[in-house]
Amino acid sequence: MALLQLSEPGQTPMPHQRRLAAGIDLGTTNSLIAAVRNGIAETLPDESGRHLLPSVVQYRGGHSPIVGYSAKERSARDPANTIVSVKRLMGRGVNDIVKLANQLPYQFQDSESPVPRIVTEAGAYSAIEVSAEILKALKARGEETLGGSLEGVVITVPAYFDDGQRQATKDAAKVAGLNVLRLLNEPTAAAIAFGLDRQAEGNYVVFDLGGGTFDVSVLRLNRGVFEVLATGGDSSLGGDDMDHAIADWIIETSGTKDVSDRTLQRRLLNSACAAKESLTDQATTLVEVEIGSGRIWREPLTRAVFNERIEPLVQRTLTACRRALRDASLETADVREVVMVGGATRVPRIREAVHDYFGRVPLTDIDPEKVVAIGAALQADILIGNKPDSDMLLLDVIPLSLGVETMGGLVEQIIPRNTTIPVARAQEFTTYKDGQTAMSIHVVQGERDLVSASRSLARFELRGIPPMAAGAARIRITYQVDADGLLSVTAMETKTGTASSIQVKPSYGLSDVEIETMLRDSYEHARDDAGARALLEQQVDADRLVDALGAALAEDGATLLSVSERASIDAALQALRTARGGNSVDAIRNAISEVDRASAEFAARRMNAGIKRALAGKSLSEVKEL
Repeated sequence: MALLQLSEPGQTPMPHQRRLAAGIDLGTTNSLIAAVRNGIAETLPDESGRHLLPSVVQYRGGHSPIVGYSAKERSARDPANTIVSVKRLMGRGVNDIVKLANQLPYQFQDSESPVPRIVTEAGAYSAIEVSAEILKALKARGEETLGGSLEGVVITVPAYFDDGQRQATKDAAKVAGLNVLRLLNEPTAAAIAFGLDRQAEGNYVVFDLGGGTFDVSVLRLNRGVFEVLATGGDSSLGGDDMDHAIADWIIETSGTKDVSDRTLQRRLLNSACAAKESLTDQATTLVEVEIGSGRIWREPLTRAVFNERIEPLVQRTLTACRRALRDASLETADVREVVMVGGATRVPRIREAVHDYFGRVPLTDIDPEKVVAIGAALQADILIGNKPDSDMLLLDVIPLSLGVETMGGLVEQIIPRNTTIPVARAQEFTTYKDGQTAMSIHVVQGERDLVSASRSLARFELRGIPPMAAGAARIRITYQVDADGLLSVTAMETKTGTASSIQVKPSYGLSDVEIETMLRDSYEHARDDAGARALLEQQVDADRLVDALGAALAEDGATLLSVSERASIDAALQALRTARGGNSVDAIRNAISEVDRASAEFAARRMNAGIKRALAGKSLSEVKEL
C-alpha cells in the first residue's frame, strides 16, 4: 500500500530535503572533491576557480599546516618540511620507507612504532595525519561551496590498495571529520563517470595511471549489473616515476655529481614534472634548473628522448593489462571500450601504447584528472539516499587471495583473488594433537602455496577448545570482506560455540612491488610450489603417524607385542624418520606404507583389547544397549 503525506491545515507538505554528499579523489599528485548539483556531477573549484588541489602539505613551527598550491610553491625551498606524494606512504611500514629512502627528501622519526613518522619543524607526522590535512581542505571547500555540512563522502582508492592502505585511508578521513560512506576503487568510479553502466552490454577496460599508482580493471556490464571481472596494476607506478626518469636525464646530461641536497632534489623533480607536462603538447621543451651555486642549467628535451626514458614504465603497464585480461579469460578483441583515467594518461606515448595494444582509440571525453572524483560523487549521491530509485549495482573484487596457514607451513585459500565483494566464506579445520585446547590462526595473503612466500596479515588464538582426540574437533574459520575491501576473520569451535575473531587492521610492511611480485611469482613458481606442497603434506602425514604410533607403543607395546614384532615396527619408524628428513615425496610415501604394514597387526590387537575392556563385566542386555 502506498503512503500518503499528510499536512496540517494551512501548511504545505515539506519537499524531500536533499542531503549533502561528495566524492573525493585523494590523489598522489592532486586531489579533487565533486558533488551532484542540479542533477549534474561536477568537481568543486576553490575561490580562485581552480579545481585541482595539489596533494602537498607544509608544516611550520607554531603555525597551522599549509595545504595545496601555496605548499607546492614552497616545496623546492623547504623540502624537509613540505610533504608531497604522501599517498605512496599510506599503509607502509618502516622497512618500506628504508627502501624508498633515496627517493624521499625527508627525515623519519626513530621509534619502535610500526607507523613511520616524518620529522618536521612542527613535529613528527604520519602519512595518515598528512592525508587528513588534505581531506580537511577538501571538506572545507565542499561545505563552503554546497552551503552546509557534508553528511557523507565516497573516497576513491587504487584497486590495488591492500587492507592496510585502505584502512589508513579511512583513518585519515576519520581524523578529518568525514563520514565515509564507502571506499570505491578508482577504476570503478571512472566507469561510473563515463556512464558505462548506461551503455551497451559488454566488456570494458579502465586504464588508470595516476601520479603514484597504476590500476587496470576489466569490467562487464550485463543486465544492469556492473561487475569487475579482474583487476591488476602496480601500487608504485605513475607519473612520479616519469619525473624521476627525467630527473635522472638531467643529472646525467648536466654532469651533476652530488644530488644529496634535498633542495636540489626537489628542484630537479619540479623541473622534470614541468617538462613532462610541456611535452604533452610540444615535440621539444627547454628544461631549466638551478643545479648549485646559482648556476642555471638549460638543455632542450625532445619527446623522442622522453619516450625512450619512460618506455620501461610503459611496458610495465601493458604487462599488467595482459595479466588482467588473462585473469578475466578475455582477449583484446573481446573488449568493447578502453577508458583512460589519471593525469599521467595525458602523456602521448601512453595513449599511443594503449591504442596499439587494444586496437582501438581509448575514451578520453572527460578530463582524466576529474573523472574519478565525478564517479565518486555519483556514487555518494546514491548512497546518501538522494536517488532511492537508482538500480546501479557495483560488484568490486579483491586483488589477492586470502588464506590461512595449515600444518607444515602451507596456505589453504579461503577466498580466491578476483572474488566479488562483499563476500563471506567459511571452511572447517581440526586439531593436530590429542587433547589440544587452543589453536593459532594465521591469516595470510598471496597466490603461493607456502606461508613463507605469502604476506602475513594477522594472527590470533582460539582458546577453550574441549580436549578431544586429534581430528575430532571441528573449527569453522570464516573470512568476511566488506564493500570497502576490509577483512575480518572469525574462528569458532562448532560443538561448544567457543569463538574468537579479529578485525584485520593496517599491517604496515607491504613493499613497493609486493603485490606485483606475488602475482608474478605465483605463475613462475607454480610447479615448484606444487612440489613443495606435496613434500610438506607428506611430511605432516609422517609426523602425525610417528606421534600417534609412538603414543600407542608407549601405552600398549610392552603387553601386545613380542620383542621381534616391536623391533620390526621400530625399524620401520626409524626408516620413516630418515625419509621424512629428505626431499623425496615417494620415499616418504613408501616409508609410511611400510610403517602401516608393520603395525597393522598391532593396531588390530589394540582394537580388540579396547573392545574387551569396554565389554568387561557387561551383560548381554547391556551390550545390546551399547
